[in-house]
Amino acid sequence: MTGEAQGAERSVRRPTIWLPKSLATRVITFSTIWAILALVVIATVVSTLFREASERGFDSLLSANLFNLVASVGADDGGNLTGTPELGDERYLTPDSGWYWSVEPQTAGLKGDLRSASLQATIPAPSVTEVPFESGFQRRYKATGPNGQSLAVLETEVVLGAPDRIARYRVMGNLDDLNAEISYFNQQLYTYLALFGVGMIAINAAAIWLGLRPLGRVREALQSVREGTAKRLDGTFPAEIEPLANETNALIENNRRILERSRTRVGNLAHSLKTPLAVLTNEGHALGGEKGRLISEQTGAMKQQIDHYLQRARIAAQRESVVFRAPVVPVLERMTRVMAKLNPKIDVAFEHEGGDVVFAGEREDLEEIAGNLLENAMKWGRTQVMVTLADPAPDAADSFVMTVEDDGPGIPEDKAREALKRGRRLDESKPGTGLGLAIVSDLVAEYGGTLRLERSELGGLRAVVQMRKAA
Repeated sequence: MTGEAQGAERSVRRPTIWLPKSLATRVITFSTIWAILALVVIATVVSTLFREASERGFDSLLSANLFNLVASVGADDGGNLTGTPELGDERYLTPDSGWYWSVEPQTAGLKGDLRSASLQATIPAPSVTEVPFESGFQRRYKATGPNGQSLAVLETEVVLGAPDRIARYRVMGNLDDLNAEISYFNQQLYTYLALFGVGMIAINAAAIWLGLRPLGRVREALQSVREGTAKRLDGTFPAEIEPLANETNALIENNRRILERSRTRVGNLAHSLKTPLAVLTNEGHALGGEKGRLISEQTGAMKQQIDHYLQRARIAAQRESVVFRAPVVPVLERMTRVMAKLNPKIDVAFEHEGGDVVFAGEREDLEEIAGNLLENAMKWGRTQVMVTLADPAPDAADSFVMTVEDDGPGIPEDKAREALKRGRRLDESKPGTGLGLAIVSDLVAEYGGTLRLERSELGGLRAVVQMRKAA
């Protein structure tokens, strides 16, 4: 297979199947669908079996009544039909009930006809050609009764003593009664199955919810760990979840050990370099002249670089941890109050939308980012500084936006990149080291955020920081 063919094969995506994100919703949805399908199948099977049993019982009743009728009606010596059938059903006595019987002569040797008290009119019969007799010399067909009832007719012909004495015996049953009985049974069946289904689904949902509650406790425990209010997953978990909790606690402990080792190494390195740098700095001052100045400048640059990379190492270590979280609103409120007291001539305002958000990092780093931006804005602003906290666009719901702007001279767009370089100062008339915006840029980058320098509507600089917030 060629490289192009392999690439084309890898580019083919499998169709995605939509599934709810909630495990409980998935299980309850699937179990509900299965319960509904099972109840529909049960209702169909039971309804079909009841209909078949009712129809067999109906046919058996007609057959028994027909045999009783044949046994009860005969012919006298004069060829007259005689007999008083007693079929044991009051419906044969009720006029137009849909339940009838009749005995009719079919040859000239018989006279008269007999019919039930319920039959007030003649029910026509189809010809033998249309509905032939079956093997038991019986035939079945449907007819319409006097009041429009749907009738099931069972018929036979009997020779009464002589070939010219043939009589037609018929019993008729009301199919509307049969269908009404089946409909009533189905209605009751569907009602009880529906009630049973609702109860079963409710009990099933409650059982699933109770069964998945330990997962909710795990989520709450992890949230406590993320917020820094707990250091491990505490509590008793089911046997299926306990290995997951144990592995998570082991991961948290391993991250904590990594962080402690990193901090220890950072502290040791800072302590080991502190004395040599101080000695070099003092020697530079003591030496004086051009060489002394060069030594002092280089040791100062070394100190800045060491501080910078130690800071990055500390942040990188803590980013691997899962326990650092800091609320944003209290930090910004406190820092704006402090800056307003230190600079009474400048109006410092803080606005935020909605509730508080939590920064996924250490509080000291958030304070350093906000403090450097505020210090820069207070230094260049004339009368007004605005701090804003807001949520970004919907496609970045896991982050927040902090904006610091002033009404100072601002920074030209072509100079914005220069302002972020370490030690670079665009205006030497103001005091400073040129490290503030560079430190902010480094810190934001270490946390995977972004920093933009724009023109503010107030006329000065607008610094926009977007960083990830805690879940």
